[in-house]
Amino acid sequence: MLHVTKSFLPDLKEYVSYLERIWESNHLTNDGPLLRELEQKLREYLQVEHVIFVTNGTIALQLALKALQVKGEVITTPFSYCATSNSILWEGSTPVFADINPISLTVESAQIRAKLNSQTKAILTTHVYGNAGDLEEQEALASEYQIPLIYDGAHAFGVTYKGKSIFNFGTISTCSFHATKVFHTVEGGAVMTNDAKLAAKIKELRSFGHKNDDYFSAGINGKNSEFHAAMGLVNLGHFEDIRNYRMWACDLYDHLLQVPGEAIQFNSHIDRNYSYYPVLFPNEASLLKAVKTLNSVQINPRRYFYPSLNTLSFVEKQSCPVSEDVAIRVLCLPLSAEIKEDEIRLISDLVNQCFN
Repeated sequence: MLHVTKSFLPDLKEYVSYLERIWESNHLTNDGPLLRELEQKLREYLQVEHVIFVTNGTIALQLALKALQVKGEVITTPFSYCATSNSILWEGSTPVFADINPISLTVESAQIRAKLNSQTKAILTTHVYGNAGDLEEQEALASEYQIPLIYDGAHAFGVTYKGKSIFNFGTISTCSFHATKVFHTVEGGAVMTNDAKLAAKIKELRSFGHKNDDYFSAGINGKNSEFHAAMGLVNLGHFEDIRNYRMWACDLYDHLLQVPGEAIQFNSHIDRNYSYYPVLFPNEASLLKAVKTLNSVQINPRRYFYPSLNTLSFVEKQSCPVSEDVAIRVLCLPLSAEIKEDEIRLISDLVNQCFN
């Protein structure tokens, strides 16, 4: 059985070497030495000022909204995983959906500007599949309206834009380190910012609002453990090899697939991380035919992202025709650091047959 992804696992001996350090220190969680080491190495690797390692990517978004004291309307994307809009709802704010660019699949400044009003308190958009929109224009827009800009970079670990980490853009960026991601800590995520005061506030919010042995605010338990940090420390050393392998796999897909119609366009200024291999089908019928064909031989792609978030039953209905159309036509094919050439050739042959 072949799934849309397969989590990377390092050699067990590498991981055990870090577990031995946990046994020596008897420090299992609560801002332990491995967690601090991971944060430091991530700061160095990503070239960002502050990295706060947290429980998961959703908590990272909630901490960002909480630290920025966002209450009101938040302009966001309808084309993302539900964690993006759910984090806004959980923090008592209202998602306002700006439609996406039909080629990049990201929300860009023109769509954001069209939704801005006096009730807008923040912008929270996603680097879809690690892609980037018009980052400088969005920053200028946020500055013009004096509101924070948050980037959900769940898929964007290791992506650079014009030679800089994509996490250097926006007021705050977040990332997911879930086991399905190109870099993972089994469960986990991070909040990144170049603002020292914000970083200090997020660290305290992460641990119930503690400031030393006192409470300073209504925080949350967003801490992560030494065991998760250990997996991150090991996997960080393999990341470049993982990315290079996935790049090879994506290049092979590009060469073999013959899907008619338009293709997703990645920003020419980014260096990709090859987190997913999304295919934009000409219509939903052809996508469903491909899913059925692949499933028949125990290959499981994923409709990622589906449905368009503006159509969910628990949000106020808002029209986003581009996102609604794309969401029923996009499919992510299996991709991992272990996928084999013959598997990619089989998948490509089966998908191509759906158009004959």
